[in-house]
Amino acid sequence: MPPYARVLLKLSGESLAGGRGLGIDSNALERIAKDIVEASNKGVTFGIVIGGGNFFRGASSEGLSIEQPQADAIGMLATCMNGVVLAAALRQAGRTAQVFSALPIGDMGGSCQPYARGKALQCLQEEEIAIFVGGTGHPYFTTDTAAALRAAEMDCNALFKATKVDGVYAADPKAEAGGGERFDHISYDEALARGLRFMDATALALARDTGMPILLFSIEEGGNLARVSGGEGVFTRIDSGGKHAKSPD
Repeated sequence: MPPYARVLLKLSGESLAGGRGLGIDSNALERIAKDIVEASNKGVTFGIVIGGGNFFRGASSEGLSIEQPQADAIGMLATCMNGVVLAAALRQAGRTAQVFSALPIGDMGGSCQPYARGKALQCLQEEEIAIFVGGTGHPYFTTDTAAALRAAEMDCNALFKATKVDGVYAADPKAEAGGGERFDHISYDEALARGLRFMDATALALARDTGMPILLFSIEEGGNLARVSGGEGVFTRIDSGGKHAKSPD
């Protein structure tokens, strides 16, 4: 059995856009779906929370005459589109997936259903993939917070955050050369105290309070999800444990 039998995987909307930045790139979508199916076939059950930044982000509302609750609602709708597309790609790759929305949007042609914890748990118990869209259903909360919430509600063993970088750095590796110190392991409290921005503070505090370990890794390399699910590969683990270990230069 893999070390993590049930995982909440947080995917950004941008991961589906590939190098395009916006929309959905079919090659990126197919690769990610295959990675999820590969890990699933090794005994990991997945719930997935997906973002919507490939279609709309809160920052996109700058200059528009809309308030943050309206902008956040648009972003939540974007996650619904991504979830339905990802579910179709997973089915094409050989795994059944159901989409559960925290936002009341209708069934989207039979592709989506309202979020209910019992139905979502049953989906996971039947070894199907549950995709959670609509964020938390409320403005002012990120999809990171939705991921921490669903991880706890679904009795997951860990929250996996898939990103474009291979772990947590002391500084933004895109904004500063190299990102400085890289952590193989860091505690929730140290990450919060340092103000590290790999996940918003509300999500990180919720993970800490529910004892949910977080593994942050790169989704850019094919097969990496299966390796991390097996306790291998390169990632940063965030939990309540002691001192972090610094990766070699």
